[in-house]
Amino acid sequence: MACFSMTDKVFFGTEALCEAMPDIAGLGSKALIVTGRHVGRSPMMDQLKSMLTKHHLACSVFDGITGEPTDRMIREGVEAYRRESCDMIIGLGGGSPLDSAKAIAAMAVLPGNIPDYIGKSIEGDLPPLVAIPTTSGTGSETTKFTVITDSATDVKMLLKGESLIPDLAVLNPEYCEDMPKKVTACTGLDALTHAVEAFTSVKAFPLTDTLAVSAIRRILKYLPVAFDNGYDTEAREQMLTAAFEAGLCINNSSVTLVHGMSRPIGALFHVPHGMSNAMLLDVCLRFAAQGAPERFADLARRAGVSPEDSGDKEAYEKLLNVIGHLVHYCRIPTLKEYGIGEEQFVNAIPKMASDAIASGSPANTRRQVSKSDCEELYRKIFGMEG
Repeated sequence: MACFSMTDKVFFGTEALCEAMPDIAGLGSKALIVTGRHVGRSPMMDQLKSMLTKHHLACSVFDGITGEPTDRMIREGVEAYRRESCDMIIGLGGGSPLDSAKAIAAMAVLPGNIPDYIGKSIEGDLPPLVAIPTTSGTGSETTKFTVITDSATDVKMLLKGESLIPDLAVLNPEYCEDMPKKVTACTGLDALTHAVEAFTSVKAFPLTDTLAVSAIRRILKYLPVAFDNGYDTEAREQMLTAAFEAGLCINNSSVTLVHGMSRPIGALFHVPHGMSNAMLLDVCLRFAAQGAPERFADLARRAGVSPEDSGDKEAYEKLLNVIGHLVHYCRIPTLKEYGIGEEQFVNAIPKMASDAIASGSPANTRRQVSKSDCEELYRKIFGMEG
């Protein structure tokens, strides 16, 4: 029997923050706002602080999230939370600040260090948490996951637990309009990866299937529009909706091979998460599709990219070609084009393959995946066939 979980309350639209404030005000008396330096100096931050003041809530800003979060950033955030005597947390920004807000909330009350919780379910009476995304990709505003890099080992630690799901999410499409093309592309393709992997995961079930198909249809139609014109209101609204749907999917049916192999690349070579996913999509999905052609074909038909009467191989090939075209349209570079040297990459393959398998995500693929499979796929992705 599958269990479906999500954020308790979600406010959507241009007035979402205003409408959410009475609920936010009931969560505590002083909020630590977790964000990055760019968003920390934005009109969005000014609006949030003004709203908090209007509702008699004090706040302190921690803007130390730079790039993808590390355990060191989380420790600094926990110190700020305790030093400022906060009793709730608001994550404002892209996936990194939202993931960081979750980890700070957890480590503010739990004993030990973040690596202690790998492979365990994070539970406990965590501080109330509000998530306000400014990108359309990670879906972190509704998931029980957070990904934090271990600075000592260069491993992206996947932490999970129902207690990490935010209490409240505020989704305002206008907050996404300032995203640069590169961020629009990477976050949008991250959401696409979530939806495709959730549908093809061994943990998929009808509720997640419905949301995954809806997200994929939206992304295939509206990501090119948002990429070309970030101020297209409809495109931003549709992409924010799709990212939320895809986040619900992975929260309940998880991710598979792409994410498992993507995290080590991000940790070792500092490739943005959505971009590393996009770099891997074609090779990893083709590998996975060979183990479940009927499942991938079903997705292709339901997503509207292949006729109902098409054969399985014909159907899933069309889906993979459409995804490949979108990756190309969004100007995602190859690993070589990104600037990663072949020798450096080859030397890292054994560690990356081990870390990918250890993450547990490849095991959700509808095809058995071994360490040697991952090593071969890494070589293929870099353009080496053997």
